[in-house]
Amino acid sequence: MEILNNYKKLSLAILLTIPFLASAGGGWTKQKGTAYYKVSQWWVVAAKHYTGTGGIDPNVTTGTFNTSFYGEYGITDRLTGIVYFPFFSRTFRNEQVSGTNGMVTSPGEAVNSIGDTDIAVKYGLSKPGSKFVFAGTLLLGLPLGKNDGGSDGSLQTGDGEFNQMVRFDLSRSFSIGKINAYGNIYTAFNNRTNNFSDEFRAGGEVGASFLKNKLWGIVRVDMVESLQNGLSSAEGSSGATIFANNTEFISYTYEAAYYATDKLGFSASYGGAFSAKLIFASPSYSVGVFLDLK
Repeated sequence: MEILNNYKKLSLAILLTIPFLASAGGGWTKQKGTAYYKVSQWWVVAAKHYTGTGGIDPNVTTGTFNTSFYGEYGITDRLTGIVYFPFFSRTFRNEQVSGTNGMVTSPGEAVNSIGDTDIAVKYGLSKPGSKFVFAGTLLLGLPLGKNDGGSDGSLQTGDGEFNQMVRFDLSRSFSIGKINAYGNIYTAFNNRTNNFSDEFRAGGEVGASFLKNKLWGIVRVDMVESLQNGLSSAEGSSGATIFANNTEFISYTYEAAYYATDKLGFSASYGGAFSAKLIFASPSYSVGVFLDLK
C-alpha cells in the first residue's frame, strides 16, 4: 500500500510543467507591447503508472485537473516576460473497494488549491532578419501548490521544490507550397532543490497552418532525463516521496489551434508517452481559449 501511495504522488512533479513547455513560443520573442494570453483546462486521469524500470503497473484511479492562465508580453523587441499560473488545481483519488466483500477499504479523497507557478523571461539572441531565430529563457518554478494533501500526504497540486531552468530554442519559419510552417528544437537544464535530482531536457516541434492561417496543427516531442544526483527520498523523508524523484520520459503532444478572429482563438491538445519511468501511463488532454494581440 505504501508503494501505491508513492506512485500516486510521483508523476505530478513533471506533468505540471508540460503545459508551460507546450506554450513557450520557440525562439521567437514578442514585439514590444504585443501579447499572447491563454486560459486553459488541462487534465490527466490514470489507473496505471510507469514503474522505475519502464514497465506498467496498476494503481488506484487518480487524476489531476489544472485551470490555468498563460501569458507572454513583449517588454522590448528582444525581451519577453512569461507567466504560467494554475489558479485552480484539483487532485483526486478514487475509493478502494474490496473484491471479496464489496466493502470500502480506503475512502476517496481530493485536494483543491492553486498550483505550482512558472515565471520566466526570454531574450532573443539572433540578429534581426536572421533565417534562424535563437533565444534563451530563464524560468523560475515557484512551489505554490500543495505537496502533502490527503490523509496520507500523497495528493499533490505541486512538488514542493523551487527550481530554476535555463532553456535555449532554435527556430525557423518556412513554406511548403502555400502552407506556412515552422520548426523548433530546444535544450534545457533544470536545477531542482529539496534534494530532487536535476534534469536534462530536450525536444522539438513542427507546426503548419491551413485555411488561410486560421488553423494551426502542431506536433511536439519532449524528453526529460534525470541526472540521478538527488537523494532517493526527494524531500529527505522516510519513504513517503521515495519514488517522486528521478522521473523520466519521452513524450508526444498533438495540438490544434483555430483563430475564430484575427485575435481570438481556441485550442485543444492530446499528449502521451513513447516511454517513461515513474509517471502516469495515461494520456493528458487540454482545451483553451486565447487572445493573440499582435
